[in-house]
Amino acid sequence: VHNAQRVPGTDLPYLKHLGMVTMEVFSAHAVAPIGNLGLAVRCAILHDTIEDQGVRHAELVERFGPAVADGVLALSKSPDLPKAEAMADSLRRIQAQPREVWCVKLSDRISNLHSAPDHWTPDKRRAYRAEAQQILDALGPAHAVLAERLAAKIAAYPA
Repeated sequence: VHNAQRVPGTDLPYLKHLGMVTMEVFSAHAVAPIGNLGLAVRCAILHDTIEDQGVRHAELVERFGPAVADGVLALSKSPDLPKAEAMADSLRRIQAQPREVWCVKLSDRISNLHSAPDHWTPDKRRAYRAEAQQILDALGPAHAVLAERLAAKIAAYPA
């Protein structure tokens, strides 16, 4: 479903982002087991299918089971909420999921903090960095290695 999608601001296939998130999960698991690695990996690969590509929750249930579908749904920001409320809502829903889903969100933001898009203003970068801290504060207890990686990415992110 991501075949035509590109990493925002680049010509890179979006699959690169999905691979980076998945590799963060694998790398963290190699240091300190995440638990149900299969759930974490499936959610990592599929985490943007509902939000970005309009895949239905029911389709994910049918193809991958309810645990994966519910994890992906929690990782998806609600389009019905104002942008300022969407992340807090998603974090609440993620916190109701198994810790493996929390690890996917931590890994996703680690991946997203590799560099700021050139067209972002300093205010946009500061807001994104603050949102990353919100994610770390809410989900960091899920996995110490991922929490440390995200904290380092936040500290290094351009303000």
